[in-house]
Amino acid sequence: MKIIKELTILLISILYITVGLNHFIKPNFFLEIVPPIIPFKLEVVFISGFFEIILGILILFKKTRKLASLLIIVLLVSVFPANIYLYISETPRVSLNITKSQALFRMPFQLSLIIISYWHSRDDNSKTFSIISIILFIPTIIYFITL
Repeated sequence: MKIIKELTILLISILYITVGLNHFIKPNFFLEIVPPIIPFKLEVVFISGFFEIILGILILFKKTRKLASLLIIVLLVSVFPANIYLYISETPRVSLNITKSQALFRMPFQLSLIIISYWHSRDDNSKTFSIISIILFIPTIIYFITL
């Protein structure tokens, strides 16, 4: 079980670092889903990308893993309004060429990522919670890899 958890930590680190880098490489994608109420949209995109990269690195190290995992949860909650905006507004969906169903489909993966981050933050998880986290991890990582 420990080896599987370490593998998921490595993969989730790669995911966050890659997505974080994409905030700088393809900022327009992320700009499209920033709700209109948020000021300084480009700066917000760059700041969230920066934190995804840093947290993706920090989660790799046992010494910083708990803090990184908990901050990832904060980050995921902070950016969730972008997912809501993507779902309720046709403008970003048209720009990104996705349907309302696709926008809805992606929303639960945020909860999966929160559960997985909590799992990564703890050394003393029950076997049942570890199994649930692994089961959630598989479709979540597949979804994000295929984007």
